[in-house]
Amino acid sequence: MRARNYVVGAAFALLAAGMGHSALAEDIKIGEINSYSLLPAFTEPYRKGWQLAVEEINASGGINGKKLVVVSKDDGGKPADAQTAANELVSSEGVAMLTGTFLSNIGLAVSDFANQKKVFFLAAEPLTDAVTWAKGNKYTFRLRPSNYMQAAMLVEAASKLPAKRWATIAPNYEYGQSAVSVFKKLMSEKRPDIQWVDEQWPPQGKIDAGPVVQAVAQANPEAILNVTFGPDLVKLVREGNTRGLFKGREVVSFLTGEPEYLDPLKDETPEGWIVTGYPWYSIKTPEHDAFLKAYQAKYNDYPRLGSIVGYQTIKAAAAILAKAGSTDTDKMIAAAEGISMPSPFGEITFRKIDHQSTLGAFVGKTAQKDGKGVMVDAAYKKGADYLPSDAEVEKLRPKD
Repeated sequence: MRARNYVVGAAFALLAAGMGHSALAEDIKIGEINSYSLLPAFTEPYRKGWQLAVEEINASGGINGKKLVVVSKDDGGKPADAQTAANELVSSEGVAMLTGTFLSNIGLAVSDFANQKKVFFLAAEPLTDAVTWAKGNKYTFRLRPSNYMQAAMLVEAASKLPAKRWATIAPNYEYGQSAVSVFKKLMSEKRPDIQWVDEQWPPQGKIDAGPVVQAVAQANPEAILNVTFGPDLVKLVREGNTRGLFKGREVVSFLTGEPEYLDPLKDETPEGWIVTGYPWYSIKTPEHDAFLKAYQAKYNDYPRLGSIVGYQTIKAAAAILAKAGSTDTDKMIAAAEGISMPSPFGEITFRKIDHQSTLGAFVGKTAQKDGKGVMVDAAYKKGADYLPSDAEVEKLRPKD
């Protein structure tokens, strides 16, 4: 009798194990990496965004009937840690693809990992042009509009300013270097009369704003390009306001209109800067209204740009997986090249030629309202309108 019970028990154990494996096989895992501990102002709204997307995807039947599971890791703002996280997600967690990253140097590190290990990587935030061009590879796609795209949008407005003498302030790492380089190139092409009279390269996250402001003032520019963000931006604005750096000078600034960077400036917000950003309070489209309603219902908070990026990253990943009908890397690449999908900013496409999405950005000006920084006179710029031709891209991007 005991022998019979043992056999029956073993059979049930095997059946239960098989059922568990079968249930597990019904899930599709995505790996997600970001600098949560280093940059919470952006990454916490970003996390809320992708969690909302996961909830919506699974509530509507998952991916071809399979539940989507996101396994998330913190890279701490270190490229080596990001690659370690990527390796753990692929080798231990068995994820179908990698997504995420914020800093450009980290995005490039994970892209290199993806290329070496032949893993699909959907870069969410890193803006350096190298991600899709100079260091682009068949396994890497990017959601956000790149430095080139945002620079082209800003140059469209900046080139109309009368200023001829320009100075630049940017963090001294991949993102800042890339942004300054492409802005100067595009601006000089439109305005050959421009003089670049000074460049300041403070370390990311460690700006000593006093000497930076003093050095720029001594160069006596008529306009300034700013690429700093986060706490560095707050310090630069405070010191610049105190010393009168911005009085009588035009300022063009990447990202400053994003709520996560504009909100902390409060009543110190300088007025009239030309910026890229996200005026969530003035966007009146059905797509954005639906996103805004869902986000506010879930979190009782307003979205930041990070919320949009996190949300659309996972929505894009799900669309790619659904179209591929498989977690095979080559099938996902084939599905992603040229895929179009809805977003809170309207329809976007991931281009086949360079794997860059056509998600756009809002361009407007900074202002103050009730002691808070806001973005006014904002207009959405479609990403597809600010990308170079296929012929130019072919020169910039290595062959797969």
